[in-house]
Amino acid sequence: MSRKGNGLDNSRMENFFSHFKTECFHLHSFRTAEEVKDAVHQYIRFYNHQRFQKK
Repeated sequence: MSRKGNGLDNSRMENFFSHFKTECFHLHSFRTAEEVKDAVHQYIRFYNHQRFQKK
């Protein structure tokens, strides 16, 4: 967790969640918690192994 009022401490996670929301979460409508869980697992696998990462 970051220190209070210091967004730079947590910038990598903020970046990940921004991509997650725009590339996965807002594109689907979920009916059950299980669907959300599956989508999160699939997106994390995609993000780590297939998504182009500019380094």
